[in-house]
Amino acid sequence: MTDESADDAVPEPDSGEDGAERDDDAEPDEFSPDPERVERIRAVADDVRGESSESKQLANILYRTSDLYDADEDTSPEEIVRNVKFILEVNERGGLGR
Repeated sequence: MTDESADDAVPEPDSGEDGAERDDDAEPDEFSPDPERVERIRAVADDVRGESSESKQLANILYRTSDLYDADEDTSPEEIVRNVKFILEVNERGGLGR
C-alpha cells in the first residue's frame, strides 16, 4: 500500500472561499423546508399552550421557530430572536395596550 492510497482513504477537509473548513456531508441549508418538523414543533406548541401567559408565550415562540422550516414562510433566526424579544417585552409591560 502506497502513501497515496492511504491519503485517499482519509480525505482532508476542504476549505471554502472564506478559508473556513467545509464539511461535504453537512446539510446544504440548516433550515431547509421540512413539513414534518413544522408539524412536530407546532404540535408541541399546541400541547404547551394553556391559560397562563407564560404557556401562551412559549407556544408563540415555538410557532415562530417552526416558521424556519415552513416553505411558505420567509424568516431567519435573527428575525425570530427579535420577535421573541418583542413578545417578552410586551409581557413585561403587561400587554400591548400599556
